[in-house]
Order: sequence, then C-alpha cells, then structure tokens
Amino acid sequence: MSSKHAPPPLPEPLRVPVADSHTHLDMQDGTVEEGLGRAASVGVTTVVQVGCDLKGSRWAAETAAAYENVHAAVALHPNEAPRIVHGDPDGWSRQGAREGGGEAALDDALAEIDRLAALPQVRAVGETGLDYFRTGPEGMAAQERSFRAHVEIAKRHGKALVIHDREAHADVLRILAEEGAPERTVFHCYSGDAEMAEVCAAAGYFMSFAGNVTFKNAQPLRDALTIAPLELVLIETDAPFLTPAPYRGRPNAPYLIPVTLRAMADVRGIGEDAMAEAISANTARAFGY
Repeated sequence: MSSKHAPPPLPEPLRVPVADSHTHLDMQDGTVEEGLGRAASVGVTTVVQVGCDLKGSRWAAETAAAYENVHAAVALHPNEAPRIVHGDPDGWSRQGAREGGGEAALDDALAEIDRLAALPQVRAVGETGLDYFRTGPEGMAAQERSFRAHVEIAKRHGKALVIHDREAHADVLRILAEEGAPERTVFHCYSGDAEMAEVCAAAGYFMSFAGNVTFKNAQPLRDALTIAPLELVLIETDAPFLTPAPYRGRPNAPYLIPVTLRAMADVRGIGEDAMAEAISANTARAFGY
C-alpha cells in the first residue's frame, strides 16, 4: 500500500484523556474494538458515534449500548431528508437507488429517530441542520422541515443537538433562534468565521473543531478558534473524513485526535494538557455523560 493511502502512524499519547465528539466508526476500516483500542492507546478514551440515516442511527444506538465509552447521536443528515422525500436515483447515500416516498416517508423516518432519541445511550440528536453545498431549492424545504423536527425531538428528550452546517450559516442560526435551540447545541465541524463564533458564543453554542483547522487555507477557522470561549470548544475527527495535516487525504480515525488537539493548543497559545482538560470537561457537559 502506498503511504498516500496508508493509515497515519499513532501520535504521541495525550497525558490528559479526551473524547472524539463526532466520529463515524461504521465508515472506518477494521472492527469497532480495534478502532477504540487504538484511540484509547493515545488517550482518546470516549467517542460519540453519529448516525446520518435510519440504518446508521440504529447502528449507533446498538454500538453505544454495547460499549461503555461510546455514546450515540441519531438523526437524518440534512442530505438524507430530500432523498427520503424526492428519491435518490444515483444511490448517493450508500444505500442504492431509492424511490421518493414523499412527506409521509419523512414523517415515518422522523418517528423512528424520535424513538431512538429516547434511549439512554443516545446522548444527542444529530447530525442535523442544513447543507446547501449540493442541494437545489426543492431539497431545501425537506431539509428545513427535517431540521425543525430534530430540534423539537432533542428538546423533548432533553438531548444535545448536533448541527451540520455547510454553506448555510445564516439560515441555520435563524432556524435555531426561531425554534429555540436546545440547552446544549453543538456546531459539528465548525465552519464559520470569527464573527460567527461571536454569535455562537453569545448563544452558548458549542463549537467543535475537526482536522481541517490544521489545513493551510483554514485561517478563518483558526481565527474562530481564537475567539471561541475555551469552555465552548470541542474536538472531533469526523472520521474517516478531514484527516489533519500532515496526513490530509489519508484515512482518519479517532486515534488522530492528538494531532488536531496539539494544533489547537498552539492556536490558543496554551499547553496541550490545559487544552485537553477543557475539551474533556466540555464534551462531558455538552453530551451529558
């Protein structure tokens, strides 16, 4: 295997254990045990496993029930909602081509998310939100309806809300304000600038930074990290995506959290242990474990 595609090496372990606040173990190579073992060996002792559709959300809930150090988040990803309503002829979502089921199919799917959200090992409803990157106008209505429903589900069950916001900052913030955000709201893979970080901080939203904070062209993210109150900062891999530099383009996994954490500590001008202590406490508070 060329080193371009090989998994990156294990980083130096953290002295203070932390949590990966957003990962997709079901999309990573190897078994759950292997992934959790590698992570724990470098001080990443807890992970939040995030569902993006019904199948993935059921798997997240089952996996969190089986492993004490795995917590689940369940949701229909913003790109899943339009596929349920309008169909998915290209099989984009790894589930093959699908016919559209209309609004009734979205209602059924949301009812299942609601059922899963009641489970004790499910700590959050997400990832939900808006994604305008490849969504046309007809998809936006389905996304918004789904997002509003997820906000309501999270509040009713007293769970955290995990936001996916891609090229939709203003609308995401507007809908959260209109619906009334849950007490604990997390912007996963925070992608806003410093100005938006001020808005999130004022609202008490957590901002979770992923490996892309290490990318050369990501100065706006580093500026946001500088401004975000330390008690609202989380860390995540979003693995297998967004592998931090210098391993960009290779497979990501929870064991690479230390690489991103050290970069974040540098941006903040604080020690690695202080950064890890804050993140560890924040993640437990955000997800209520």
